[in-house]
Amino acid sequence: MNKKKFTYKKSGVNINAADNFVNFISNVSSKKKGKKKFSNIGGFGSITSIPQGINQPKIVACTDGVGTKIEIANILNKYDTIGIDLVAMSVNDLIVQGAKPLLFLDYISINQINLNKLKSIIKGIIKGCKISDCELVGGETAEMPGTYTKGKFDIAGFAVGIVDQKKILNKKKIKKNDIILAIPSSGLHSNGYSLVRHLLKKKKINIKKNSFLKNELIKPTKIYVNEVLKLVNKNLINGCANITGGGLADNIKRVIPNNLCAEINLSNIKTLEIFKWLKKNNIKDNEMLKTFNCGVGFCLIINPKNFKKVLKYFSKDFKPYKIGKITNKKNKVQLNEKISWL
Repeated sequence: MNKKKFTYKKSGVNINAADNFVNFISNVSSKKKGKKKFSNIGGFGSITSIPQGINQPKIVACTDGVGTKIEIANILNKYDTIGIDLVAMSVNDLIVQGAKPLLFLDYISINQINLNKLKSIIKGIIKGCKISDCELVGGETAEMPGTYTKGKFDIAGFAVGIVDQKKILNKKKIKKNDIILAIPSSGLHSNGYSLVRHLLKKKKINIKKNSFLKNELIKPTKIYVNEVLKLVNKNLINGCANITGGGLADNIKRVIPNNLCAEINLSNIKTLEIFKWLKKNNIKDNEMLKTFNCGVGFCLIINPKNFKKVLKYFSKDFKPYKIGKITNKKNKVQLNEKISWL
């Protein structure tokens, strides 16, 4: 009587496919020009040196994902931009502390390894790392049949950065009469997609047949690393905030000291077309403001005398503009007037 043989592959886990993927990552990540800092992808861990020239180095670490934006990628069968999103979500948090991104790791969990899909995701991650001037040093790919249904997956990212203690951006540097600048977002970034998808389902909208939504909903998150770190090095900013889940008010209050208030004039915000479209679909102002960035991807808090100097470091499309100031009030955030959706 023949007994059935049980194998890992028959259970849904293909180790050979996973090994091929690791080899692919190692090859594409080693194609950077210049001296390679890291060479241990596929090993048990990655080792790096602390960059020279930092007197009192402090390590900063962040982790994040891209939420249900992955479902938009699945619908459009387009995976080369969510890797950029993944890097952006963590490195944009790092720079709030004044830290320079140093290294990045990814975690991908998937029903079954699809090399073409995974290769596209990794290419996006490497592109995001290049924009951020950091290195992809390793990660984990978990094939999990039974946990994820066919075609489903999730991704998470982990970024480590470094900052000199005297350059750390903390609440103590923020003063009364500082001004608050908005740096435009590139779109939705990676927040609010569950609401967007709910709206699309209820309205029976096929984004494959809508060129505007097809472009906007997969557009990658803007990475602010290069511009912000130049300002940090020049001592031109007192504080900043990455505007992600929770919107403008919930994120900026995280960096405001006690007894000071970020007083924001909503009528100054320059909304983007995707937010105007969402607003037209019966979403209230307060729901828009606490769910989406509404066109403000990142905030800077600076001394008013540095305003013109700060503008020099940004391109036309992402030029900062004034939306408020720091005042003496008990509430950490006060939203004035109304945002314009016209």
